[in-house]
Amino acid sequence: MPKPSTRNYSPIARDAAALLGEMIRAARIRRRMTAAELGKRAGVSRGLVSRVEAGDMGAALGAAFEMAAVLGVPLFDAAPERVSQALESTREVNALLPKRAFQLTAEVDDDF
Repeated sequence: MPKPSTRNYSPIARDAAALLGEMIRAARIRRRMTAAELGKRAGVSRGLVSRVEAGDMGAALGAAFEMAAVLGVPLFDAAPERVSQALESTREVNALLPKRAFQLTAEVDDDF
C-alpha cells in the first residue's frame, strides 16, 4: 500500500516535536555552535538539524535524540542515569506482556 502523502499528527505530538526542537536550538546557540557544527558532531546533515529545530514531524527521532545528547538537553525530565534505570524497569515489565497483540477473531456468543 502506498504511503500517504500527508499525515495528521495530534496537537500534543506536534507540540512535543516543536518543544524538543526549540530546546535543541537554544542549547546550540548557548554553546555558540552552528547548525553545521552540530550536524557534524551528531553525524547528520545541517539540513536535518534545521528540520529538527523547526519541529518537523518527518525528521528522524534518533537524530533528534542524538542532537539532544550532544548538547546535553535533558530528555524525559530525568537525570541521565535515571533514564537507564527507567528503561530497565520498563523492559522488565514489558517482558511479562505478550510478545504481540492479537485481534479477537472469534465472536463471543453471549446470548443465553
